[in-house]
Amino acid sequence: MGLIINIETATDVCSVVLALDGQILAKQEDKAGQSHARFLTTFIGGCLKQAGLNLSDLDAIAVSKGPGSYTGLRIGVSVAKGLCYGLEIPLISVNTLQSMASNLINLDHPKPGTWLCPMIDARRMEVYTAFFNEKLEFEKSTSAEIIETGIFEEILNCHPVIFFGDGMPQTRKLFENHINASFNTEFQPSATGMVHFSENAYKNSDFEDVAYFEPYYLKDFYTRKQP
Repeated sequence: MGLIINIETATDVCSVVLALDGQILAKQEDKAGQSHARFLTTFIGGCLKQAGLNLSDLDAIAVSKGPGSYTGLRIGVSVAKGLCYGLEIPLISVNTLQSMASNLINLDHPKPGTWLCPMIDARRMEVYTAFFNEKLEFEKSTSAEIIETGIFEEILNCHPVIFFGDGMPQTRKLFENHINASFNTEFQPSATGMVHFSENAYKNSDFEDVAYFEPYYLKDFYTRKQP
């Protein structure tokens, strides 16, 4: 059995989900943006109170590891590590883009063979992205991509793709008329997408080193300038 708090702060959404054996017991989130420091610990306490449980009942903490907002990731990981240290329980990390793809499947129910492309705005016409199949397996690994003419054309010529996330609008202009491209404009990230992955990680004892774990920033891909 695994009673796990799932924390999503890699995006503008601050989301906390409490789950037992992969079943959601409580959820609290704010979608206004830039609210992580203000609400995160309150949401954790609120979820536990809603379920009639205490911090001492937890078996693990799961955190969305990125890529995503530098500040949001620092806040989420810092709180997660602090709880793990204090409670002496394991830390689990979940790829943010894979979690987003899980949420999209529950929202959009894509047809078999469709690829999913979550996008997080990295500014300066760049996005953090990856491609997944309907089984949530990576078809193209996590990367930072510059939005320019011809991007993803080879993939779109072979597969139907659903694009979503806050980095999607700037990409949509390039291929909104492509027969294989579709766009979900209603999508919102949520820690609910982490639950499947965190439960599997708990069952397999796939834990992070609390002392040395760092978020997955992808900083070198978009801030470093060539001399």
